[in-house]
Amino acid sequence: MFEDPIGRINRNLAAWEEGLQNPQTAQEKVLHVLLKGYSKTDYGRIHRASEITSIGEYRKSFPAVTFADIEPLFVDVRNKGYSGFLDEEPITWVMTRGTTGQSKVFPVTPRHLQDLIRCGSRGVLNFAMQNGGLSFLAGGVLNLQFPSNIRVLRYGGKDVVYGFSSGTYAKLNPMMAGLGLVPRQEEIDALRTDLTTTGWEKRYEFIYQKAKDKELVSIIGVAPVQTGFAKYIKKRHGVYPRDLWKLRVIYSTSVAKIQQNYAPKLRSMYGDVPLVEMYTATEGAFAQQRDELPYVAPNYDVYLFEVETGSGVKMLHEMERGEWGRVIVSTAMLPRYKIGDLIEAMGKNYYRVFGRDRPSVVLEHVLWRLFVGWAF
Repeated sequence: MFEDPIGRINRNLAAWEEGLQNPQTAQEKVLHVLLKGYSKTDYGRIHRASEITSIGEYRKSFPAVTFADIEPLFVDVRNKGYSGFLDEEPITWVMTRGTTGQSKVFPVTPRHLQDLIRCGSRGVLNFAMQNGGLSFLAGGVLNLQFPSNIRVLRYGGKDVVYGFSSGTYAKLNPMMAGLGLVPRQEEIDALRTDLTTTGWEKRYEFIYQKAKDKELVSIIGVAPVQTGFAKYIKKRHGVYPRDLWKLRVIYSTSVAKIQQNYAPKLRSMYGDVPLVEMYTATEGAFAQQRDELPYVAPNYDVYLFEVETGSGVKMLHEMERGEWGRVIVSTAMLPRYKIGDLIEAMGKNYYRVFGRDRPSVVLEHVLWRLFVGWAF
């Protein structure tokens, strides 16, 4: 019964592992694939995507860009058509949480979604295969994702309802449906809530009522939301999640320093179980925890990773242990995108994301390395 699904899972995880064993080869292959897509766009043609044969040439020809640089191009996609910047027509649009400022709005192309689903599943599937196989996944999964129906934009002559990326990806990802989300994403969307205090409480209360009597085995979501839900039900109902469910694992995403700042809190609230970190964002699913070490391992076979360090721009896999820098990622939609995250190499293709690219975070990290050391 599980032969075909298990075969697909094993191939997916093997591709990740092969990339980690030979990142240079994997990254060269990824560049070739990405350039084929970029060359179909006006943006790619301007930067001579079809003429590039090496990562060095790519770096010279394509500038590293921020969201502010490409936001006007996304506006053009909505108003003039997708081919100026994208090689595929968007199937929907999503927004970020806006925790670091104003929410950003991104298109979602078929290839972007395919890559995100493929890589976003690896943390879950890898841990399951290490702990008994697919039977480990049997049971409900607490769904704390954001609603996917917050706003409306105009695209292709039609009004498109869109919302937060986490809820949208949960709704479009067949694996999430197969895991048995409680409540279903469609039920979250039906609440019509926002990110006000009233919206949070309405959503948390609904989730609690839907899930309190169910048999749940795991939770997947944004770390601060996971702690926020636990605090809410403790204050409102006098119980922690650990009092309601016997979870097997916690999958936690989307913020820095999960292992340092969130893992102890989450285990105290949800139970003393393993926590699997996943480095995911609206822009992609970039890395996930590979084993018991509290670090993440990149998806070298799908995304292209560069880092801006004190000694210049280099490939992520070229970083030496203890070296840190600013992530520049290339995806099916985003050539050389400065995502705004700070990352540190822990050796042997293990990394930790330690913060957003702000002067205060950089200063804190420099002082921490100076006085405490970095062998976390």
